[in-house]
Amino acid sequence: MLLGRRITVLGAGVGGLAVARALALRGAQVTVLEQSEAIREVGAGLQVSPNGARVLRALGLGAALDSAGPQGRAVELWDGPGEQRLLRMTLPPRHAGQSDVHYLHRARLISILAEGAREAGVTIRLLHRVEQVTLGAHPPRLTTAQGVEMEADLLIGADGLHSKLRAAINGAAAPFFTHQTAWRALLPAEADAEPVAQVFMGPGRHLVSYPLGGGLRNIVAVQERHKWVEESWSLTDDSIALRTAFADFGPKVRGWLDQVEAPGLWGLFRHPVAKNWHAPGAVLLGDAAHPTLPFFAQGACLALEDAWVLAEALAGHDSDAAAFAAYQQIRAARVAKVVGLANGNARNYHLSGLPRAVAHMGLRAINALAPERMLKRFDWVYDHDVTAGA
Repeated sequence: MLLGRRITVLGAGVGGLAVARALALRGAQVTVLEQSEAIREVGAGLQVSPNGARVLRALGLGAALDSAGPQGRAVELWDGPGEQRLLRMTLPPRHAGQSDVHYLHRARLISILAEGAREAGVTIRLLHRVEQVTLGAHPPRLTTAQGVEMEADLLIGADGLHSKLRAAINGAAAPFFTHQTAWRALLPAEADAEPVAQVFMGPGRHLVSYPLGGGLRNIVAVQERHKWVEESWSLTDDSIALRTAFADFGPKVRGWLDQVEAPGLWGLFRHPVAKNWHAPGAVLLGDAAHPTLPFFAQGACLALEDAWVLAEALAGHDSDAAAFAAYQQIRAARVAKVVGLANGNARNYHLSGLPRAVAHMGLRAINALAPERMLKRFDWVYDHDVTAGA
């Protein structure tokens, strides 16, 4: 049961703030520890698909989501160098006659979740960088960068790719560099920009773009290369390197990239889904448990799903151990399948030579005959509703 339980959450990201609100609404006393001096989200845009939107609506944040950015109408796949559209998949109406796919800036989603957490009674403590988590004796112990030690009656690690809690539970891990690097940027959006996610594909690289509302367009561009790049959201690159990588793409992409200054840069690493998601008094959530490559736009949505399932499990079981076990059992197979799907897209977007020609011929045929069938392959992702129960 959760009434009066004191719970500490590491990380004020999407998953951490969502689980904090979910637990507080069920009666828990929740404190979120965030290492930054302010709640903010670096990066650019993200997509919230229906499976994630259902969680936000169940948390009472649906109206805020609807006003945060445009609702998507379609997904398009393009031949980047030839600038020819290969396939348009219209998103089916799911909510109020619209798709319930949302394009928004990460900072806007973080703001919605932070406001929702505080409104539910969550305490958010900034400048609390946790350097060490000690397990083995209950309750877990935390040591901050300032040398302050504290205990957590129940600890949730929503602290991302470099999670201190994941390392404490599973030991150190060695992620695999995919030999892919990504740039991100925000540009002014055209006044008449249609809310469509477009993927421009080329040999060894691709670029994704969609409008975010508020006069902004999101750009994420990925290139295969052997030079190692740090897995960090704080790096920037020379815009010439980005433009050079896509110099043979069509005028639409080149026109966007001509506007980019100092794009963000990060290396893409493949992390295994954690073997163990929990230990006595502690449990992992979101990227801390199952990082995913950004090739299926599900990182935020999987964290939202985790948040709901974990809160329900803790509220519905007599012991934390039983709740943690149920939570991992419900989530592990699904997240592994979605992570695998993202890994596959990394290959499919970057085909070259004969395989690329054959694949593009197939996409054109699907577009002419039954484009909706392509999208229906992913109904198991988008139609999933964790708020309806296991």
